[in-house]
Amino acid sequence: MSNLRSGFVSIIGRPNVGKSTLLNTILGQKISIVTNKAQTTRNRINGILTNDEYQMVFLDTPGVHTPKHELGKFMNKVALSSVKGVDVVIFMAPSNEKIGDNDKFVLKNLAKVEAPVFLIISKIDLVTKIELENKIREWKEIGFNFKEIICISSLVIESVNNLLLKIKNFLPNTGIKYYPDNDVTDQPERFLVRELIREELLLQTDQEVPYSIAILVDKIEDKPNILKILATIYCERKSQKPIIIGNKGIMIKNIGIESRKKLEILFNKQVYLELFVKVKEGWRSSPSLIKQLGYDKDTY
Repeated sequence: MSNLRSGFVSIIGRPNVGKSTLLNTILGQKISIVTNKAQTTRNRINGILTNDEYQMVFLDTPGVHTPKHELGKFMNKVALSSVKGVDVVIFMAPSNEKIGDNDKFVLKNLAKVEAPVFLIISKIDLVTKIELENKIREWKEIGFNFKEIICISSLVIESVNNLLLKIKNFLPNTGIKYYPDNDVTDQPERFLVRELIREELLLQTDQEVPYSIAILVDKIEDKPNILKILATIYCERKSQKPIIIGNKGIMIKNIGIESRKKLEILFNKQVYLELFVKVKEGWRSSPSLIKQLGYDKDTY
């Protein structure tokens, strides 16, 4: 039998603890959107890392939070269901924030999991050595049986490599690969397009607007020299539409320009992108609209 180790690793934690940043750092490229705003990730995103010694399939999940609508409930279900049947669970918590109720809620759910749970204390570049030591002590006093406690900064590749080595030791020696060597994600093109446009909206708009939008990719036409994409941005209230479009269309133009740059890097070819803006009132509270816009709880 081959010595290849392979398995599934769930990354879980409350919003904005660095889950997507960690996954992108591990893979060496962006498949999961990253902003400084909470609740950026809405779906479970599989990232695949393969070499001669192992294949790790990472599940990046939405941040677990107190839900205010159907979309929030969907996101929590996606995150908490991701720990079923995996080989390792990575529970992430930032070094520069206090241990909160959502952290404890996640741990309560992880207490039922058979897989080993790693505590990953992230963002260690933002605290002093003494502050980090105090944070480690606080976590140990909670009394959860973590298999490993690892401190990382996604800016320091050595700390990420140390994490990968620890994960490898807990993966089964299967001798098989679940995905082809060159695959870095199992998400379809439309999903990746939607997420990169949504990331740009998160970066360029303020207040409630980023959380009230969804993207529907209407058409992708892959021609030899260019990828043509038509997509619609749905917002929740009529008052949000002019904000997204901007004065004389400048906001939607900038969103399109920056999204196109990212898509050209992702697909390594020229991209033509056309964006439309429409209103679907109250979509985050409607199970049928949530499903229509790509957030289907029945698939998790």
